[in-house]
Amino acid sequence: MTITRSGRWGAAGAAGILLMMTAACSASGNATTSRSDSKVPAVAATIIPANGGTKVRPDKGVTVTAANGVLDQVSVQGGGRTADGTLSADKKTWHTTWTLKPGTAYTVTATANNAAGKATTATSTFTTLKASSTLQVSDVIPSSHETVGIGMPITVNFDSPVSDRAAVEHALEVRSSTPVEGAWDWITSQQVIFRTKAYWPAHTSVSLSAHLSGVRAGSGMYGVKDFNRSFRIGASHVAQVNLKTDESKVYVDGKHAKTIAVSGGMGGSDSHGNDFRTTSGIHLAMDKLPEVWMTSPNVKPKEPGYYHELVLKDVQISNSGEYLHQSPGDYGCLGNRNCSHGCVRQTIAGARWFYDISQRGDIINITGTSRDLAWDNGWGYWQLSWKKWMKGSALKQSVTTTQLASTPPPSSTATSAPSSPTPAHS
Repeated sequence: MTITRSGRWGAAGAAGILLMMTAACSASGNATTSRSDSKVPAVAATIIPANGGTKVRPDKGVTVTAANGVLDQVSVQGGGRTADGTLSADKKTWHTTWTLKPGTAYTVTATANNAAGKATTATSTFTTLKASSTLQVSDVIPSSHETVGIGMPITVNFDSPVSDRAAVEHALEVRSSTPVEGAWDWITSQQVIFRTKAYWPAHTSVSLSAHLSGVRAGSGMYGVKDFNRSFRIGASHVAQVNLKTDESKVYVDGKHAKTIAVSGGMGGSDSHGNDFRTTSGIHLAMDKLPEVWMTSPNVKPKEPGYYHELVLKDVQISNSGEYLHQSPGDYGCLGNRNCSHGCVRQTIAGARWFYDISQRGDIINITGTSRDLAWDNGWGYWQLSWKKWMKGSALKQSVTTTQLASTPPPSSTATSAPSSPTPAHS
């Protein structure tokens, strides 16, 4: 039994092609078991879309069925590629795995056998409709071939709002060398994020395949191009920052690697409403910069509370101006009391070591303050329970990542836009 399949895409149509196979007579070598093939029912194969179809919806896929026999070979060719497909357990039905490319001519070739092994081939040629408007991936985080931390989400941004989120979500396939459970959550109509139920296993290869070509994202809107992105989960880096004891204990691949004296937010606020409490919760390292100018928000020079200082070895952990960084002064606070404007200050040696090992997606779990990190403040997605996270899925269900082959699909040419430094507190 051979089924031709590689590449992607699938199609649709209204009527099918019916193939009737005429039986021929033949005798077996054993007279006691001989029979006439003329008594074997003729096999019929149906191909949808029908031959000659035009403006076929690309999201409906190609379906081939066999009656009075089984399918032997099915091939769907279009746009210089061969479509993937799945054969049913009884070998009577075959359907394309993914959608077809819009505005493309396709040829389907199907061979079926009856019970006597008599084979006949049917074909269908059709053209999919052109998209009146298109959907494409505009940006994906992580970057191509980036090494990231165990908490890293996959963020997919689209160039247009998505109406049929379920269809688009269904086309997003995550593969990993160690299969894990995860779920997509639609943050906006143009952004969807994949988060695992538990942290990624360290040293895991991961890839995203957005099978968008031919997906109907809205009325007249179709995806026209697939997107691939490969990256790797690096070592497990978890910083447990306790702002009651003013210590950060950092674990690498589960082993305690270093304890760093720290100082967090002093508490209270200024006349402009700037909150000087560090947020507690599971933060992710979002970016790192060798130096950042940190300025008091909305406070003008010479006003009480104004500051403007250059701070070194900065690891961003939220969008509200929080970083782990080298202390710019007040070294007596480190390990003793909280003196910052909301950031986590570290010793010079500790900050440099932490900066050097940091990867985007590393875990920074801060405890000991009265202010919680909001789930939508930066990459605070681990602040949501798994049940609440899954509510954001258009399909309302989790998925298990596909086992990644030894060679992941090549990354698409689009790259993630560099992040811009956010307002920072010291």
